[in-house]
Amino acid sequence: QCEEAAYEERQYPAGKWACVTKGEPMYEQSISMSFMKLMRYICKENSVGCYLGMTVPVLNEIHLTKEGTKLEREVVTAYYLPAEFQQNPPVPTDPEIHITERAPLRVITRVFYGMTTEETILREISVFWELLGSTDTVLRETYIVAAYENPSIPQRRNEIWFICRA
Repeated sequence: QCEEAAYEERQYPAGKWACVTKGEPMYEQSISMSFMKLMRYICKENSVGCYLGMTVPVLNEIHLTKEGTKLEREVVTAYYLPAEFQQNPPVPTDPEIHITERAPLRVITRVFYGMTTEETILREISVFWELLGSTDTVLRETYIVAAYENPSIPQRRNEIWFICRA
């Protein structure tokens, strides 16, 4: 019973996302810089010149090194475009922001609270693997950290997503 509540499987439809890729020395720097760029896009720096509206979660796609002990430097931070902009996304004024069509996604997800640092993420991935046990149904090198609240909230809600194989 307890284990059932520990994680859940979800399906997300295809859709358009505004994405920024950063490879700063620390994970926190990459997501902070990317999120600030996305906020400027959301707030006004776009071809329609208006506030687009915030959607959650904001996704951070990460990759583990071959040894699986560290995160690769490059992190993709993604903001889901609101429904009214899905067909015709406003063009970002910042050339580092790319509008991407993402395929439908099936994930197994687990909630965790607090700051997202390389250390906490690696710990959450490890704990999740212990819960799941040995399985080939999910990818081992790519994960997603989903943030549901403002990064300044100390005990903010996050999720770690394991991506199901097609």
